Amino acid sequence: MLLLGKNALITGAARGIGAAMVEVFAREGANVWAFARKPDEAFEARCAETAQKYGVWIKPVYCELADTAAIKEAFRQVMADKQPLHVLVNNAGIMGEDRMFQMTSEQEMHRIFDVNFFAMIEVSRLATRLMARNRQGAVVNIASIAGIDGDSRLDYSASKAAVIAATKKMARELISVGIRVNALAPGFTDTDLVSGLSEKVVQEQTEKILMKRKARPEEIANVAAFMASDMASYVTGQVWRADGGILS
Repeated sequence: MLLLGKNALITGAARGIGAAMVEVFAREGANVWAFARKPDEAFEARCAETAQKYGVWIKPVYCELADTAAIKEAFRQVMADKQPLHVLVNNAGIMGEDRMFQMTSEQEMHRIFDVNFFAMIEVSRLATRLMARNRQGAVVNIASIAGIDGDSRLDYSASKAAVIAATKKMARELISVGIRVNALAPGFTDTDLVSGLSEKVVQEQTEKILMKRKARPEEIANVAAFMASDMASYVTGQVWRADGGILS
């Protein structure tokens, strides 16, 4: 098991890639603080079932990531458990409506950046302070190929490009306290973020992919688990694409 004995914090854990990460990380032996936006009985039941299945603990923590005070309160709950933090996965993210950039309001840009970028920075700041106590840790920031290729709406692409730039800077600063920081850039993945797309758009996107299909969330989660594990102990400051083969 890649993450046996590790304690991980995963944001955006209630659905999509985040829900798959909770399952995969537990399967690989990790205990998990599963951050979600709001209380959900089905989510709690799924966490309890997964924890029992793999013999780990999974603790739901509710937090509105656009609210800095709420993030700090959530971390007080984490710290109250008096357990070391070994892994952070900044997975939470949102996507706005599909508009041309001239039609994207400043308010909408702020909403996307508040969750996709600024919340990631605040969560990382608090989490790495805990990791630094033991001078070891791994951070995996979930970016997107949109942040590399710019092949999506402006606000989303720009926010993910910011995540990538921040990842490289964080890696430079945090290696001195034994913390690795990398970014994972998924491609077209079968999640709620793309479920509302038209059949035409889905076909156009899959035609660009060598594998001719969307990724399954668990396939992205598997890569994140490896990046978080000691098997990737010599990897930091990198951006790994998991896109099924999109060649320029």
